[in-house]
Amino acid sequence: MLPRIETVSEKKLVGKAVKMSLIDNKTFELFSGFMPNRNLIKTTIGSDIYEVTEYNVDYFKNFNPNNNFKKWATLEVENTENIPEGMQSITIASGLYAVFTYKGLAKDFSKMMQYIFTEWLPSSEYALDNRLHFNVLGQKYIHDSPASEEDVYLPIKQK
Repeated sequence: MLPRIETVSEKKLVGKAVKMSLIDNKTFELFSGFMPNRNLIKTTIGSDIYEVTEYNVDYFKNFNPNNNFKKWATLEVENTENIPEGMQSITIASGLYAVFTYKGLAKDFSKMMQYIFTEWLPSSEYALDNRLHFNVLGQKYIHDSPASEEDVYLPIKQK
C-alpha cells in the first residue's frame, strides 16, 4: 500500500470538534451531532466531509492510547463568515501530504494506521510533520460498508 504524495492548498473548514482519546473514542458522538446540522453551513465547497485530527506536538513521540487529541467533523467553505451556532472554523495549512486510500470498515482502520507508522513512514524518505491530519469522506464513503473508501492525508516533510 503506497501513498500518492500531494501538495495540498490551504483549506478553510467549518464544523464541530470533540476532545477524545483512542480509548475514549467519541467519533460516533461527534458525527451524530454534526451530520444533521451540516446543511446549516453556507458557502460550502463540494459535499466532501473532512474528518480532521489535531494532535499536540508530542503525541506520536510519546504514544499512549489514553493521550487526548481533538477530532473535527467539517465541510470546506469559501469563507468563515456566518458560522452556525455551536460550530467553529479551522484551517488546514498548505503543505505536503502522503495520501493513502483506505477501503473497508471503520473497525479495521487501525490496521492501516499501524502499517503507515510502523512500516511505510520509517522506511520512506519522509518524516511526520506537525500539522493537521485529515481524512476526506467523499462520494465513495459508505457508512458501515466493507466497500467504503476514504482518503487519509498524513502531513509529511523530507527527512
